[in-house]
Amino acid sequence: MAATTPEQIDQVRAIVAAIPPGKVTTYGDIAEAVGLATPRTVGWIMRTDTADLPWHRVISASGRPSAPRAELQLRLLKAEGAPIIDGRVVMRTARTQLG
Repeated sequence: MAATTPEQIDQVRAIVAAIPPGKVTTYGDIAEAVGLATPRTVGWIMRTDTADLPWHRVISASGRPSAPRAELQLRLLKAEGAPIIDGRVVMRTARTQLG
């Protein structure tokens, strides 16, 4: 597997920063847009480098929030107007298109 480049990390940061309030994108969408081999790499970047990013707008493709901050993530998304039903973001309306 190729190493993640600083440029890819910057691209991930730029994509996350550009997600509008009330909208979400997935780890997989970001990985595909940046050319990363796996969505897990996006997760790694998000865990290590999110201090100033709207991290809560990146979610799994199922619409379920990520542990251990799932409750906070849903609360932040709901406050922004993201549609949430039964603890899951309604992806067909909340998912933003990248690029």
